[in-house]
Amino acid sequence: MNDKPMNSPYSRRQLLGGGVKLAGLAFAASVLSPKMLSKAYANETLTVLISQPQVGAAELMAKAFKEATGVNLQIVPVPLDQVQQQLTLDKQSGAHRFDAFDFWYISKGALVEDKILMDLTDHIARDQKVIQPDDFIPAIYDPYSLYNGRRYSLPFDGDTHALFYNTEILERNGVKPPTTWDEVVQAAIKITEAENSKGIYGIALMGVRVPLMNISVFANRLANYGGEFLDKDGKPALNSEAAIAAAKNLVATIPGAVPTPVETGFEEALTAFVGGRAAMTEGWIDLGVYAEDKSKSRIAGKWDVVPLPVGGGVTKSRAPLNAGWALGVADYSTKKELAWELIKFGSTAQMGEKYITTTGTGVDPFRISNMNSENYKSFNPKAQRAAASSLNGAVAWPTVPQTPRLLEALSDQLAAMMAGNKSPADAMEQAQRAWTRLLR
Repeated sequence: MNDKPMNSPYSRRQLLGGGVKLAGLAFAASVLSPKMLSKAYANETLTVLISQPQVGAAELMAKAFKEATGVNLQIVPVPLDQVQQQLTLDKQSGAHRFDAFDFWYISKGALVEDKILMDLTDHIARDQKVIQPDDFIPAIYDPYSLYNGRRYSLPFDGDTHALFYNTEILERNGVKPPTTWDEVVQAAIKITEAENSKGIYGIALMGVRVPLMNISVFANRLANYGGEFLDKDGKPALNSEAAIAAAKNLVATIPGAVPTPVETGFEEALTAFVGGRAAMTEGWIDLGVYAEDKSKSRIAGKWDVVPLPVGGGVTKSRAPLNAGWALGVADYSTKKELAWELIKFGSTAQMGEKYITTTGTGVDPFRISNMNSENYKSFNPKAQRAAASSLNGAVAWPTVPQTPRLLEALSDQLAAMMAGNKSPADAMEQAQRAWTRLLR
């Protein structure tokens, strides 16, 4: 995943290229309806709202879909935090501009309740031989698509984190790749104390007050201390022992971090890591592509990656679903069947493999076959190993209609905690109270 400003020095448009060919799109015959393949809709245009981080993948999808069907896609990119807002405005204004869109899966409940996201349950059942739902990574498929027993979307980007590290910095400081969060703290502080005079720190930690950033690093610890955002009854679990332990570890990591975590977002963490100024960082799987880009990275060939560490009594790494994108059809579109053909096509294993083996798309695996494909293993072998070993019992973020407000409340408390204005226990208790109030 590549959730960063489009003017980043690591812009997708600068990096997009490479990847596997689609063998003349021979697979399209097994995916699309006969009418689509006959190019009966060759003069049609679908307008598709796409979050900026997925524009590269959407361009690949548009090119392949047009080649197979003759249908044009008008891609409308928007900042990742404006997708829901733009869709709501499109419906309420009566403009009804968009036919299909991608969205951060946490918005699912709100988009369904606002009658923006079309119910695809019957379509998926009808075309299941083509869609192959059993091939979607189980830990991703339900959180991305299922709401109140019905399915509304198909996975498009399976975003999870792993722990990346600089092999040279760890080796010269006598540090082994951490397997527990306590070891992360110890390693980060040891390296910072030894090398901060040279501008080198133990870890780049995304603590900026943006839900996708500071909640992600909290979620990495929450999941691997055995916690969840909500309990089995759907009630907040932010004041659990696991949540408080995760918060304490996050605060304990700060003295070993690149100054200053509360001002560090994705771009700052990435720049510090590939610039050789941070020994470790937690990031999305495709971060390895940037680390190995010799034109911009100082650490090509000098990095590696492991699954997220564990804590407490947990022994097996779990990857929280930090971000993650799905494709949906606008319930108000006049071209629903055509839009369905598009998202069915765009979420295939063949397109998925194209996305994850093309530099700069920012897409991580969302299908089992893609995760285990030889092409992906060759393209990003280190990240493939880390991702494949940690997607067991992955922890999803909430997807209820109140989710945006829940995440803002938690992000605020984490920011105050990481700034030193609240203790971990107080921050978690305040977040618990806010979530309890919002979920009444």
